[in-house]
Amino acid sequence: MPLVATRAGGKETGPEADALVIFGISGDLARKMTYDALYELELHGTLRVPVIGVAKDDLDGKQLVKRMRESCVAAEKDDLDESVFERLSERVGYVRGDYEDPKTFRALAEELDGCEHPVFYLETPPSLFEMVVDGLAAADLTKGARVVIEKPFGHDLESAKALNAELSKHLAEPQIYRIDHFLGKEPVMDILYLRFANLVLEPIWNHRYISSVRITMAEDFGVDDRGSFYDPVGALRDVIQNHLLQMLALIAMEPPTGGSDPDPVRDKKMDLFRAIPAADPQRCVRGQYEGYQDVDGVAPGSETETFIALRLFVESWRWAGVPFFIRAGKCMEAKATELRVVLNSPPPIGIAGSAVPRADEIVIRIDPHGGACILVEAKQPGKETLRQVDLELLFEEELGDQPGPYERLLGDALLGNPEHFAREDMVEETWRIVQPLIDDPPEVETYVPGGWGPEGSSHLVTGYGGWRRPWLPSEEPYGAVGP
Repeated sequence: MPLVATRAGGKETGPEADALVIFGISGDLARKMTYDALYELELHGTLRVPVIGVAKDDLDGKQLVKRMRESCVAAEKDDLDESVFERLSERVGYVRGDYEDPKTFRALAEELDGCEHPVFYLETPPSLFEMVVDGLAAADLTKGARVVIEKPFGHDLESAKALNAELSKHLAEPQIYRIDHFLGKEPVMDILYLRFANLVLEPIWNHRYISSVRITMAEDFGVDDRGSFYDPVGALRDVIQNHLLQMLALIAMEPPTGGSDPDPVRDKKMDLFRAIPAADPQRCVRGQYEGYQDVDGVAPGSETETFIALRLFVESWRWAGVPFFIRAGKCMEAKATELRVVLNSPPPIGIAGSAVPRADEIVIRIDPHGGACILVEAKQPGKETLRQVDLELLFEEELGDQPGPYERLLGDALLGNPEHFAREDMVEETWRIVQPLIDDPPEVETYVPGGWGPEGSSHLVTGYGGWRRPWLPSEEPYGAVGP
């Protein structure tokens, strides 16, 4: 079957997959994300292969399809296309078995008879990755295959290297697709296009014009019933080492090269990570919201952070002296993920009462309502004063419906496009950057839910105008200075 440009990506590096096998297809992630992603792939004509689920649950194919339909109905509400779901259901098969039992993999091999390039998606805990890959190899199923694994890719630098060593016993690096759903979000992918396809931005994208860069990932909810999962992890491992450092790379990397480089975007990301010195614990603030230790599953006296803020630098000509501030936290005032580039302030002007104009800002909003905004100074109507105004673009309103992250990334895995997956050298570099915060973590400060984190985080940006309050639909102005 010839490769074609698709909604799921369109970059054809192939060979295109001839089967999709999902380990853990009865689990929570599949119910919340994967079933609906498969439906969307079918809806848009991207799914052209059989789908085989593997799990321990006492199910058959019909019962699995029933579960999938219930989840898809919930996700699509009243818009489920029955003909599309019928086509999807005809693709679905199921292999019941324990991952420790070689019979499970022999049964799977029978289902895959004649397939040369299957994609194995491991929706399992990382502790099972080695077992599943060993089973696939013993059944002679890894040759020509791609294996997709979910984060976390280790819990520190040493464990990340150990995980890769285990996977590399049977798989070459190009066969391993480390999925991070954050990289499948369309607004995240838009960052490179906004930077490099617009001449109005790229000439000023350096230390001569930019004062600082701020990345915020705020969640307005707590850990809830996930205490036993979250407590050994914390905000640093959960979102900084992966999601937000990847976003930093997109905003700060050099332009991808053409020519013979087979992996230009990830190569430039890697160059960027190498240019970031390890994080300084003295330039980091950790917080824990009041009430966290009452959550079921949280250890008594836990020092796990639910908020973290840090400052990084990039040692390159482009970014010499420009600080990158990153913060992420739970139980914040609002749910918002954004990237904010703050330009240098212009000098005083001989109009508007010799006022000093505020610095212009460029904002790329990931969640909610993905979009971009430029904050500039303008004249206040009827007065000889300045006011800040925003020039805003909402991606969905302007560009139309966008694929979800799992639809996009599973489609890319089927096509053999690795660009939006984490490469092992990048994983190890990002762990290197944050490792000092694991080895010598700052003390945890308590903060009240519903605000913007512990007081200490405000001191991190002293001299740079303070944190900015992320955009909220009900608030004006867009770029109001926040705590």
